[in-house]
Amino acid sequence: MTQRTTCGKARAMVLLMALSICGYSAPQTAESGKEVIQLFNGKDLSGFYTWLMKTGYGDPDRVFSVVDQIDGAPAIRVSGRHWGGLVTREEFSDYHLVVELRWGLVTWGERKDRAKDSGILVHCQGPDGNTSKDFNGPWMQSIECQIIQGGVGDIILVEGYDAAGNRSGPRLTVQAGRDRDGEAVYDPAAAPGGFLRGRINWFGRDPDWRDALGYRGGRDVEGPDGQWTRVEIICKGGSITNIVNGTVVNAGTRASLTRGKITLQSEGAEIYFRRVELRLFR
Repeated sequence: MTQRTTCGKARAMVLLMALSICGYSAPQTAESGKEVIQLFNGKDLSGFYTWLMKTGYGDPDRVFSVVDQIDGAPAIRVSGRHWGGLVTREEFSDYHLVVELRWGLVTWGERKDRAKDSGILVHCQGPDGNTSKDFNGPWMQSIECQIIQGGVGDIILVEGYDAAGNRSGPRLTVQAGRDRDGEAVYDPAAAPGGFLRGRINWFGRDPDWRDALGYRGGRDVEGPDGQWTRVEIICKGGSITNIVNGTVVNAGTRASLTRGKITLQSEGAEIYFRRVELRLFR
């Protein structure tokens, strides 16, 4: 038995203990539920509306569309050309979200030569575009599961403005340490700490990560560029758990946001979503 194997088993035990404290005995799969809501019906985007910085609810450049087949199945295509999101018409709480995604080939603008970037925002609240004071921002106040090459599963606390012009962000408690650069990194063995803003890296994010097109870290669990990655987000009460290809990569508790809309981001890179399904815990 190598030291690497021993450390890996120890880490797994600590992780299971941490999830137990958060209220999870084991991650439930969407397939195990009594009812699965297909947010993407395989035909159209009727369960969503669009929001873009430059055009609001209009989408003249077809940033969001449905393709009949990619790898043998229909999928949502997000071109990434303009910043914004595909937003659920309904709000949700207490659920297990399962998404399958893969990168396309196209990148745009200031992110043309940078890591392909997107995200899944949960518990989106307030007016559309409230990440800017004039309500023309790309997103809403929310908690993000980051989808970026080398950083899939990072948690980002997305701040927003209210009608009075006051800026605030979601609060979240995370067991996190600090890497050599002082960045917060999820560590189920660390003491819990409160976060009001910023990013909490997933546990295996490369400390030498660079914002470069095609970047891949040595411990990445996301699929290689061009392959499908399964991302699960479990939201129950104030707890949030991010799972990437079956590995729990990040988690938090005592979230100040516990319900809201769900947004699939457009952020400079083409990306496909072929499965977007929800199981409610009720």
